[in-house]
Amino acid sequence: MNIFIYDSFLNQKKYDRLLARIETRITDLGLNGKISRSSLMRNIGETVKNELKRGAKTIIAVGNNKTISQIIGLLVGSSVPLAIIPIGEENNDIARGLGIESVDQACDILSARLLARLDLGLANQNYFLSDATIENQGTVVDMSDNYTIEATKTGLIHVLNLANAKIKLPPKVKILPDDGVLELVISAQSKKNLFSKSARGDQSIFKIKKVIINNPKAQLILDGSISMPTPATITVVKQGLNVIVGKSRNF
Repeated sequence: MNIFIYDSFLNQKKYDRLLARIETRITDLGLNGKISRSSLMRNIGETVKNELKRGAKTIIAVGNNKTISQIIGLLVGSSVPLAIIPIGEENNDIARGLGIESVDQACDILSARLLARLDLGLANQNYFLSDATIENQGTVVDMSDNYTIEATKTGLIHVLNLANAKIKLPPKVKILPDDGVLELVISAQSKKNLFSKSARGDQSIFKIKKVIINNPKAQLILDGSISMPTPATITVVKQGLNVIVGKSRNF
């Protein structure tokens, strides 16, 4: 059975018409299933656990990155795939990276059911599908037992599993969420000088399977949604998640 998990923010009246359109579309496509609406009293994680016990065949996250973040850890290693119907322009980078640009396209992609087995990032006990991000200043990156990096300039450190259009990378750098490695991207902003009209950005990019990140004053942000303290040991979980993807995905 298809289980549609509606995030709690969709309980706002302004989403009623959009949700009605989605429900009509999935009915027309023969994708009927069970709709579960989250709320302050109804936790997404507990709902997904219960539906998996009842034999759910597909879990569909209706919402944004935060919705997805609350589900992926429960599907690790499972044959039950995750599908996504993104709502809103903000905080939906994961859906776009998977080739899902709109609710109408998402319904068609769900119907086509093109499956991909993707890697996940794991920061301590927290999974992420797209990226983990922290500010440069004060952050120490432990690459191995005797090799550390400490960035002093203003900027951000990203650990990428899925390409994000907001994070500009050189054309030759390809982010593949099924290659068994993560990309560590350290971006630093250089100061303006007399001969430059704007600040110049510097990037260092490394392929990694494990890294330890520590900053006592800053939080690590997973998939733009979940904040966690450091130190955090980040590793890759190879092909940990079964996902329904679009043909226009960026990998």
